[in-house]
Amino acid sequence: MRSVQAAGGAPLTEPSTGDAASGRRARRVGVLAVVAFFVYALDLSSKTLVVKSLEGHDPIRLLWDQVRITVIRNPGAAFSIGTGMTIVFTVIAVAVIGAILRTARQLRSLPWAITLGMLLGGALGNLTDRIFRYPAPFEGHVVDFIQVFPVTGFPVFNAADSAIVCGGILAVLLAWRGFQIDGSRTHG
Repeated sequence: MRSVQAAGGAPLTEPSTGDAASGRRARRVGVLAVVAFFVYALDLSSKTLVVKSLEGHDPIRLLWDQVRITVIRNPGAAFSIGTGMTIVFTVIAVAVIGAILRTARQLRSLPWAITLGMLLGGALGNLTDRIFRYPAPFEGHVVDFIQVFPVTGFPVFNAADSAIVCGGILAVLLAWRGFQIDGSRTHG
């Protein structure tokens, strides 16, 4: 920091370039945290609501039966792939969360902050199910409840899954357009 004189003669402190970058990073990490919290809270509250209200009941049919709200317990990954490998997906989720937190140290891009927040919130949402839900700690089944176009056999998913997919698509688009996590751009 360097000192400068204000119009009235009072000394002001002007941030150095490193301080500005640090402040920008802190704001971006704050955005990441807010987005992750919002996704996690939405996922947790929606799962709690549907388990209490709908588990064991007939599906709710919406939009001329193009959307159904129906509770299932998914022991696998997305689209019920890898059923019986719950512990493996738990370890993968912990690794993803660790990678996002490590990457946040370099974060200076608002689009990447939103993207990583969506991925983090979704990973935390499904990890919470795997740790705390039936049948056992670290082997829990993820609660899925949204099904679109049920006639086509489209898989049942949840808010965390939606955030992970949307965050993944955003990550690919940002990388394709050359936006870097540190706020720079590789090409126009």
